[in-house]
Amino acid sequence: MGSIGDIFQRLYDMTAISSIIADPSFLLMYLIAFGLLYLGVVKHYEPLLLVPIAFGVLIANFPGGEMGVIQADSQGLVPLADGTMESIWDMPLHKIAHEFGIMNYLYYALIKSGLLPPIIFMGVGALTDFGPMLRNLKLAIFGAAAQFGIFAVLLVSLAIGFTPQEAASLGIIGGADGPTAIFTTIKLAPHLLGPIAIAAYSYMALVPVIIPLVVKALCSEKELKINMKEQDKLYPQNMEIKNMRAVKIIFPIAVTTIVALLVPTAVPLIGMLMFGNLIKEIGADTSRLFQTASNGLMNTATIFLGLCVGATMTSDAFLNVKTLGIVAGGFCAFALSIASGICMVKVWNLISKKKINPLVGATGLSAVPMASRVCNGISTKYDPKNHVLNYCMASNIAGVIGSAVAAGVLISFLG
Repeated sequence: MGSIGDIFQRLYDMTAISSIIADPSFLLMYLIAFGLLYLGVVKHYEPLLLVPIAFGVLIANFPGGEMGVIQADSQGLVPLADGTMESIWDMPLHKIAHEFGIMNYLYYALIKSGLLPPIIFMGVGALTDFGPMLRNLKLAIFGAAAQFGIFAVLLVSLAIGFTPQEAASLGIIGGADGPTAIFTTIKLAPHLLGPIAIAAYSYMALVPVIIPLVVKALCSEKELKINMKEQDKLYPQNMEIKNMRAVKIIFPIAVTTIVALLVPTAVPLIGMLMFGNLIKEIGADTSRLFQTASNGLMNTATIFLGLCVGATMTSDAFLNVKTLGIVAGGFCAFALSIASGICMVKVWNLISKKKINPLVGATGLSAVPMASRVCNGISTKYDPKNHVLNYCMASNIAGVIGSAVAAGVLISFLG
């Protein structure tokens, strides 16, 4: 009987159940993972991002599975199995895989190295049409105004005790651009990459929830009924682009050159964004490159990025005061960016005859094109004929460029 009891005890010890009973915080992480899966699968909130992230959270929190990412401290040190500390940057990738598992191999090879964010930016560029912004260049100012949330939260974070590098990494969440947040944090505060990546991508996925909340708090029904097409008829533009194809080809080359001269640290993001867009706009001659960048390569990068980001959200890394503060601060940065874009529109409408729907300002985020689709949905709710999608895209696309440039400025000053 004793041997049978030992067998059952060993079988029980083999499972993760005993560890979960000993540490119920794992149950909370499962609830978070299931909640994120619900939002992605049932509510269709950015499933391409949220489903891999949520599943990464799930598999990272099973004791013994070795799928959770081990975060290095501010000195880059990680604990080994024998209790000693070693610098993660001195460890070859095969040793990282052996010591901590395959997910850590992927995380440190693809995410921590900074490889995936520029690749994803190239895919975003290939999927982006700059036409709406080029036709409505005045609306690009609202994409710039929405970056206020980044710097406001940076200042508040400094005041409550974060280092300048940590504060900048926290503030960049306000740009609503996951790759930009990851790239900035890798450069400035790599020990905070896990919680910042989770906050950035979670809020990106929750754009359909957050934007309506902020819009409802700041905008009147009369403002939301402003019809941009009617305003264009009343106050037509003086300048019309005759050869849009040529402008679309010149634009990414010109932007890359200007940004490279003024903010070189932003080139990894802006350069790849504009390269992706360039191979799209050239057309048939680069169609194979465009197909790869916008489909296979982009999808592969998204899968690994989502799983690895989710795997950083272990119970030890997530359930602490600092991480929860980062999540709360990220929400403030996100909401402030939306609010600042809306307020800029309100100021514009005070001094200009041609009125602008404040929903255009609400899309100054980098969550393209989701933010524009959400705002168009809000507009048509009040007036089914009032489609503002193209106008919102002008601000939305400018926000992508603005957040990447803001990241470059922060890296240049604090890196």
